[in-house]
Amino acid sequence: MDLVAIILLAYGLYYRRHHRRDLLFAYIALNVGIFAVVSLLLVQRVDIAVGFGLFGVLSIIRLRSSEITQQEIAYYFVAIVLGLVNGIAAAWPLTALLLNGVLLAVMYIADHPGLLGRTRHQLVTLDVVHADPEALRVDLESRLRARVLQCEITQVDYVRDVTVVDVRYVTPNARAGVR
Repeated sequence: MDLVAIILLAYGLYYRRHHRRDLLFAYIALNVGIFAVVSLLLVQRVDIAVGFGLFGVLSIIRLRSSEITQQEIAYYFVAIVLGLVNGIAAAWPLTALLLNGVLLAVMYIADHPGLLGRTRHQLVTLDVVHADPEALRVDLESRLRARVLQCEITQVDYVRDVTVVDVRYVTPNARAGVR
């Protein structure tokens, strides 16, 4: 049941929407590893807090990478939870099946491109420094061809005439978020 759940999460949802092969492998390996250790801890009657502590430490170390988005961290978390649920609830297969279904349904809906697919986030480097925030917004909207929701200047270099801006915007095309 755990293998079916993680394959649905990793291949059926994550990879089809985000196309990162490296994280696909990480989700599956993490889930299967957690499932195996939790199953072993339950059979051996070792304190389960030891297992949770170990996985917490390992997860935090890997998740501190700047290459991983908050969205991908959510997939990590669900991969961990699926492994724990299926390992702990092995004696109650219907409970495990129900929880797997709920977790997968929530991820399907929460990460559906139709829900918030038009909203984007990007770090933009401009070849100009704007003194007026409204002029900056107009310039960004012109360059991105989108409505800017929020922009925050993260760096200004007056010597090279460069501005780095963290921008959140909405694309005008309703189909832009569908992959």
